[in-house]
Amino acid sequence: MFLGILFLPFLGFIYSGLFGKYFGKIGSNFLATLCVFLAFIFSVLAYYEITSVTTVYFTLFTWTLIDLYNIEISLLFDTLSCSMLIIVTAISSVVHLYSVGYMYEDPHSSRFMSYLSLFTFFMIVLVTSSNFIQLFFWLGRCGFMLIFVN
Repeated sequence: MFLGILFLPFLGFIYSGLFGKYFGKIGSNFLATLCVFLAFIFSVLAYYEITSVTTVYFTLFTWTLIDLYNIEISLLFDTLSCSMLIIVTAISSVVHLYSVGYMYEDPHSSRFMSYLSLFTFFMIVLVTSSNFIQLFFWLGRCGFMLIFVN
């Protein structure tokens, strides 16, 4: 469930971006919105699960190993990050739902929804980062998505 929160918006990005032409505009918009809404549901369930457990810590892989300092790409789920996940996924699902109607006449709405799902993925990774190096790396990715992608 915890990794589902992370990878559902990325799955919406992949499906809307790569297969949006095959699903059509309505199908890709529906799929991207459904993935983000399911991530919201999972984040609410994760918050209720975290209240009984102190923290959940996932180490995905070791990025670099310098002498005694080990930099890992890992995710930390505690009460603060899960409450922020609820806020991020709720706002993102509302933005996805609003964008379906707003971008209805645009022929490239599936590309827009894929970018929006990718931004949601970056924000979720930013919220669940467990160290400052990973936080600044994903903060740069979110800033890139806000500034340079139309």
